[in-house]
Amino acid sequence: MWNHIKSFLLMNVGALFVAVNVTYFLSPNDLATGGVSGLSIVMNTIFPGVSLGLIMIILNVLLFIVGVIFLGFQFGAKTIYASFALSFMVWGLETYFPIQEALSNDVLIQLIIGQIIAACGMAVVFHQGASTGGTDIIAMILNKYFSVEVGKGVLISDIAIAVSSVFVFGPGIGMYAFFGVILNGLVIDYALEQFEDNKEVVIISEESDEVRSYIVDKLGRGATIHQAKGAFNKEDKEVITTVLSRKEYTKLKKYMMLVDEHAFITVHKMNEILGENFKRLAS
Repeated sequence: MWNHIKSFLLMNVGALFVAVNVTYFLSPNDLATGGVSGLSIVMNTIFPGVSLGLIMIILNVLLFIVGVIFLGFQFGAKTIYASFALSFMVWGLETYFPIQEALSNDVLIQLIIGQIIAACGMAVVFHQGASTGGTDIIAMILNKYFSVEVGKGVLISDIAIAVSSVFVFGPGIGMYAFFGVILNGLVIDYALEQFEDNKEVVIISEESDEVRSYIVDKLGRGATIHQAKGAFNKEDKEVITTVLSRKEYTKLKKYMMLVDEHAFITVHKMNEILGENFKRLAS
């Protein structure tokens, strides 16, 4: 139950970060950096009487309807919730905590700070197994009917929205928006890497039995044992491979200094781990 509550709270915190960027950094500067929020900023200029948050809600409803028509019910409850939570948060911020003008005359610094805030928020949402919807649906449709990879589909959709802002706000703002799309992707990737803080550790030790017991009994992790032969002395050796968090690896390193300071250890950073006690392998 606590894990579900924690995931729900983190998802809302992530959505709030994105909403702050949309309300206080992107919208006042007419920066349409892709996604439903970017399209809403363009539409808000065409229909100034309608609030930005309400436009986002309407667009999300329309996109989900289109998604159901072309894709069926392939959307998780978390994604549906996160997309509408973001829309309502934008509506709430602009209604109860509005700003009259941009925070600064420097558009670039606002774009960079805002995109960093939003990317961190989106990374939190992604880490909870959800997304903020929007252009993800368009990307899934492109993937199903035109075999376009989902990642590329999202990028194509976001770039198309950024380019459309050129015709509404001019080439200067349009170029900022295009830069924002690229920056957002880079920061999201970096932020997600911080969540995936696991390491593959490969150990060759004379005290193989003790090391294996420590990993399994003390750290509570599994390990794989391989038989290998040294190239110089032709001796048979056991190679232990395990995956640990940064904290667990620090404990193992301290233990190795005590039990076998001459052990040979290699460490590899893992981008993604599926199965066992890690991320569920989705179908």
